[in-house]
Amino acid sequence: MYGEVVSTRQLGSHLVRVVLGGPGLDGFTTTGNADEYVNCYFLPPDAPYAPPFEDEAVRDLPRPQRPRPRRITVRSWDDARRELTLDIAAHGDVGHAGRWATRARPGDRLQLRGPAGGYHPHPDAASYLLVGDESALPAIAACAEAVPEGRPVTAVLEVEDAAGEVPLHSPGVLHVRWVHRTGHADPEGLLADAVRALPPAPGPVSAFVHGEAGATRAVRRVLLGEGVVDEQMLSCSPYWRRGLDDEQWRAVKADWVRALAAEDVTA
Repeated sequence: MYGEVVSTRQLGSHLVRVVLGGPGLDGFTTTGNADEYVNCYFLPPDAPYAPPFEDEAVRDLPRPQRPRPRRITVRSWDDARRELTLDIAAHGDVGHAGRWATRARPGDRLQLRGPAGGYHPHPDAASYLLVGDESALPAIAACAEAVPEGRPVTAVLEVEDAAGEVPLHSPGVLHVRWVHRTGHADPEGLLADAVRALPPAPGPVSAFVHGEAGATRAVRRVLLGEGVVDEQMLSCSPYWRRGLDDEQWRAVKADWVRALAAEDVTA
């Protein structure tokens, strides 16, 4: 499956909205999950092929020429127009996904597989807490739009500075707290400190905590260690790790996630 770029738009300083369409998306069917994502395949500059391509055709190529798979959140799917909107975190020339998004032009093609996903704001929660950085902002925005009408929802979002802030909308009663990294030498605890400072929310609380690995771990310790959220009502996943590039993080992510799940936050 592949999509053709219909349009691109800069959202804040580190987020690019890419709208895909075309006949290559004829087989797309949404899962309906708030954290829905697709596996996208970004090509290296010297790739001797272009989308659409068969997996078998690229599997035996030298590693530098193979596509780089990345999970990208589905911001929205317009079934009537058959258009897929992806909001992609972009930090200059760093990262295959962000680099492609900043350079994408109408007519460019992007191969993808999916969609998949498994989270939706818990319907029986009394309130909702959404926490993350730019990498999780598209999923958090989708989650905010999926909460039941009238219920309180708090989003705590880390960005570089005020230029990275973007509007969020929700049928719930939405409160957004922006946290800026600028001026902090070690930002790993910024989100955890901001969450700890929040006033008590009506329970039970359904929480979605995604983003940088160390930051999500710190927030998880606050939420579970201080009894803010029951573990069954918490979705917590690391998307990336500060100090590691994409390939380095992919090599250690599974071990990191297992260690996180086994951690005793009450000790």
